[in-house]
Amino acid sequence: MREKFDIVVACDQGRGIGRDNTLPWRISTDLKYFKELTSTSPYASEGRKNAVIMGRKTWESIPSGFRPLKDRYNLVLTRNPNYALPQGVLKAPSLDEALKLLARGPVDRVFVIGGAEIYRQALIHEKCGLLYLTEIRARFDCDTFLPLNAEQFKGFYRLLSCSEVMQENGLDFCFKVYEFNYPEFLAFESTEPAEEVPNT
Repeated sequence: MREKFDIVVACDQGRGIGRDNTLPWRISTDLKYFKELTSTSPYASEGRKNAVIMGRKTWESIPSGFRPLKDRYNLVLTRNPNYALPQGVLKAPSLDEALKLLARGPVDRVFVIGGAEIYRQALIHEKCGLLYLTEIRARFDCDTFLPLNAEQFKGFYRLLSCSEVMQENGLDFCFKVYEFNYPEFLAFESTEPAEEVPNT
């Protein structure tokens, strides 16, 4: 397994990523991009596959006919040890435990694919590598958002590449790749003043 994991997410201009546990847009080009990105491994001939880590709600949002996601190890994060999953689908109580579990197997790349709480942890994790962001140039009525504001993007994420703007179903969108600068984030965190604890 590679030293760092990557994150894949699509969001609108308001950083919205979903509504009612589903995507509020339909862009087949993005779905194809997601599948190719998370499935392809140069070590497939050696028996290695990529892995996708997701929260329980994200797992449940995948149509039953499409889960588990093919040609990838699927790992669901849940604190419920009795949560039932199909044979072959892995389970872990936390992101760190998931990474430890996957490190034991024939895994190449690891991708975190949602939802919001998992993104919140992954986006500032010391082992976060790249952020693959599909930027949809429109605003939707979302109830779930990417927990990363513009200042955090500017300060800790460096843009590596941006595709040309494409259009589908009347929506403009593009694919961006960012690199997370964990040392910069750590330095910033260490200079932030600690919150005062009120006297009790």
